[in-house]
Amino acid sequence: MAGPTDAFHVYDTTLRDGAQREGISYSVTDKLAVARLLDGLGVGFIEGGWPGAMPKDTEFFARAAAGDLELKHAKLVAFGATRKAGVKVEEDPQVKALLDSQAPVVTLVAKSDLRHIERALRTDSGENLKMVRDTVRFLKDHGRRVFLDAEHFFDGYAFSPDTSLRVLESAVEGGADVVVLCDTNGGQLPLGLAETVAEVVAKTGFRVGIHCQDDTSCAVANTLAAVQAGATHVQCTANGYGERAGNADLFAVVGNLVTKLGMEVLPIGALAELTRVSHALAEIANIAPDTHQAYVGSSAFAHKAGLHASAIKVDPELYNHIDPDTVGNDMRVLVTEMAGRASIELKGREFGLDLAGRGTEVGSALKRVKELEAKGWSFEAADASMELLLRSELSELDTPPFTLESYRVVLDHRSDGEIVSEATVKVHVAGERVIATAEGIGPVHALDAALRKALLPHLSWLDTVELADYKVRILTEHPGTDAVTRVLVESTDGEREWTTVGVHGNIVEASWLALCDALVHKSMRSG
Repeated sequence: MAGPTDAFHVYDTTLRDGAQREGISYSVTDKLAVARLLDGLGVGFIEGGWPGAMPKDTEFFARAAAGDLELKHAKLVAFGATRKAGVKVEEDPQVKALLDSQAPVVTLVAKSDLRHIERALRTDSGENLKMVRDTVRFLKDHGRRVFLDAEHFFDGYAFSPDTSLRVLESAVEGGADVVVLCDTNGGQLPLGLAETVAEVVAKTGFRVGIHCQDDTSCAVANTLAAVQAGATHVQCTANGYGERAGNADLFAVVGNLVTKLGMEVLPIGALAELTRVSHALAEIANIAPDTHQAYVGSSAFAHKAGLHASAIKVDPELYNHIDPDTVGNDMRVLVTEMAGRASIELKGREFGLDLAGRGTEVGSALKRVKELEAKGWSFEAADASMELLLRSELSELDTPPFTLESYRVVLDHRSDGEIVSEATVKVHVAGERVIATAEGIGPVHALDAALRKALLPHLSWLDTVELADYKVRILTEHPGTDAVTRVLVESTDGEREWTTVGVHGNIVEASWLALCDALVHKSMRSG
């Protein structure tokens, strides 16, 4: 199959519109890294920012021009406004900054709602049309490809259709290649938006693009509806980042265009990179990946209900809308109190266990899971503890690397105000009784340090294991001082990560259970 062509544009604005999300602040180095990832995915256009208006964006374009950014697939785009009212285009410093950026493509934003023209720009419709036409023509004369973002188009078209259409006409008269209809306030719904797009395409014959905000949670749906109505240029952001509720999510839009509409909008093989790139971009933005994000979320192909698992056991396609591998994701089966025998069997497959003909053990494991979940345990986010439970029920779990005799934790509030925890553990390991004491910042830290001190001389792999994350949740069904605590411990050895769970009325004991499971699981995997 052929790859993408200029007949359809995937245009990314993560570095400009996406950067307007609350909590995101890209450095210039971040922006270069984001652009490289997007280019590797194969998007057609990367909007780098607003040179001349934002110092970081100006520096970004300067570094790109100096060779710090080599793009294989995408064209770099500079974003900016038309000339100001009453100012000659060649004398407008903002327009000059667009040329100075050396970006081969420029996207101009222009008002297309009469109310904004008169109240925000404080000019009239005639001057606004000249501002659009003059700026587009000026940039075209200087060898730039130009797109026009018709800001507030859908609201403006509903209020004064003629005004909005004339803005598009002025842009095309000036030489704009694409006129982009923007749902700037994000208030449109798919059927109405598609109707407007179809009308505009029919009336003008222009090449139309679409830019949707997500204020009604319809940005992706609106973008797809626009494409089906005739738009051939989609503007999106990575993971839907953007101002207020965000923008149309690049990965959901592309996933739908390719797998549902059969449109080859990325280079061949690039679709399988969606999940990896999504998570890498989340790391750069310093935002935790959305686990329930369509196509690329870790829960996108996770199945919890026993009914689903029974069908998946027969044929995974019965409950997966696509093969998760298509977008670089994985199917997971969650074992919870909602699970049935099929869930246990599928989970066993993930762990490399053949449960065929072992109905008694499967039933016993299922019963044990439901009993524990009723007491507050949760295995859907703790696969390592689930594997230990299942192997124990199957009598396939080796002798643990150590056994506990006792532990003690004390809190020392010193005269200088410093608070130090001290833990002592007594364990049996490799046929020896070992006692170790260590201090820590808190009781769990001290307990972990003491346990490591006791075991390290006997377990050669222990120094590779680190605590990657620690989560505590107080279960609300047990209020007050009798509350039950659930602890999730995420561990890593530098090559893989695994999560274990512990539940108890005492947070230290809950933590101990999770810590022990983490080490037992590592020992099992180390042979």
